[in-house]
Amino acid sequence: MSVLADLMRDGRSVENHHPWPRTVVEEGEWLRARDLLSQSRCALLGLWGEAHAVHMAMLDEATNEIGVITIECQDGRFSSVGQVHPPAIRLERTIYDLFGLEPTGIPDSRAWLDHGRWGVRSPLGDQIANPTGGDAYFFLPAEGESLHQIAVGPVHAGIIEPGHFRFNVNGEAVVRLEERLGYAHKGIEGLMAGANLARGAMLASRTSGDSAVAYGLAFARAAEAALGIEVPRRAVWLRALMAELERLANHFGDIGAICNDASFALMLGQCGILREHVLRTANVCFGHRLMRDCVAPGGVTVDPGGGIARIRDLLVMLRGRFPQLIDLYDNTASLQDRTVGSGVLKPELAQQYACGGFVGRASGRAFDARRTPGYPPYDSLQFEVPVLDRGDVDARVWIRIREVEQSIALIEQIIGQLPAGETQIDFDPATANGPKEGMALVEGFRGDVLVWLRLNSSGRIERCHLRDPSWFQWPLLEAVIEGNIVADFPLCNKSFNCSYSGHDL
Repeated sequence: MSVLADLMRDGRSVENHHPWPRTVVEEGEWLRARDLLSQSRCALLGLWGEAHAVHMAMLDEATNEIGVITIECQDGRFSSVGQVHPPAIRLERTIYDLFGLEPTGIPDSRAWLDHGRWGVRSPLGDQIANPTGGDAYFFLPAEGESLHQIAVGPVHAGIIEPGHFRFNVNGEAVVRLEERLGYAHKGIEGLMAGANLARGAMLASRTSGDSAVAYGLAFARAAEAALGIEVPRRAVWLRALMAELERLANHFGDIGAICNDASFALMLGQCGILREHVLRTANVCFGHRLMRDCVAPGGVTVDPGGGIARIRDLLVMLRGRFPQLIDLYDNTASLQDRTVGSGVLKPELAQQYACGGFVGRASGRAFDARRTPGYPPYDSLQFEVPVLDRGDVDARVWIRIREVEQSIALIEQIIGQLPAGETQIDFDPATANGPKEGMALVEGFRGDVLVWLRLNSSGRIERCHLRDPSWFQWPLLEAVIEGNIVADFPLCNKSFNCSYSGHDL
């Protein structure tokens, strides 16, 4: 028996939680679970709250088993996981901000998403009026001779999302970087409560605009798991087609933007052209450049029909042009001088934070939700998961390059095997017959996106949690910039390309 299964055996099993089990545990099992995380025997997939309970999703990487454990917080407190496992700290600060549940023993009790602008505290728990705003936010100190601070953001020079970065530097060398996020908080989880599935799917697809397909797919799969719905085969394959088109568009954009931050604007222009071709093809086939609202519980809302020919033309063009850009990147010495050896993420940190996507795979962590836990149609497709262990900006570029090649091959397979038939199944969520819960883990372009969903007896959303991969990547950006020069921060930051909106919820 795996260590996770052994732990969950001692809890009270929750009925109607699919496809993985959930158990309610006592304090002893909760402490055992956090020890498994601190000993790297399990990976943290998610940690979220509701009015009087905290849930934690875990992955036993030795057996690839997934489970959710719950601790009830009748006194409004729970033992901090972050006390022994740092990746949980920001998630616990968020639980306190949103629900007022206090993680006892947490090393950092500062507010995270709550900037004192909501008018209330714990808006999703027992609301407490807070008309005067929040306490002043204090950044952690750095001590040493000749140190000075540089404050960047939340408003930036480019048209990008808001976030504040506080640098402590010695000359040009960064001694410490500390982030403050939460400026893009939209209250999505609060808006989800009481919504029907159609409204929930719309909100999910807007959590992070560049990942509309990934979030739409994760929400749909969670709803389908809760209700026991089987989606038509054509819809399953069209979902994968959209997901790979989304991956292509974002990777092209990232590769060009990273090179631009190293003052090589030619790559930005050329990769921007490829990205635009992908977005225009998506628009022709699915009616929206970002394919927003094209994935829905029960299937997909659009069938590309004759647009498949446009996708074939796109693949021919990409196979002809992209290899030339790879050569250009690899043979430009001034560009390599900036990317090789900059912003190194150590493999042990990537493992500790269960870091997914190109950030994790560039530092030796081979996790890909398309393989583990896996979901159709990827179990019928041939693809590789590229992995490097150098962990620098260059490695993160090369992972993207290899993933572009894999996505092109996957799209070719998908359109070659695309089944005929219906694209949507009719169902009535009101037949849920009591609370039902579903969870899904899907691979977005940044990494694994998790959605946990509970439906009430009327089929409406009682609680929904969405976890972006950036939750486990943002803290690592602080680690990799240490010792680099200030001028390399934009390069390192873009090589991570964490989501502000997906993180801030």
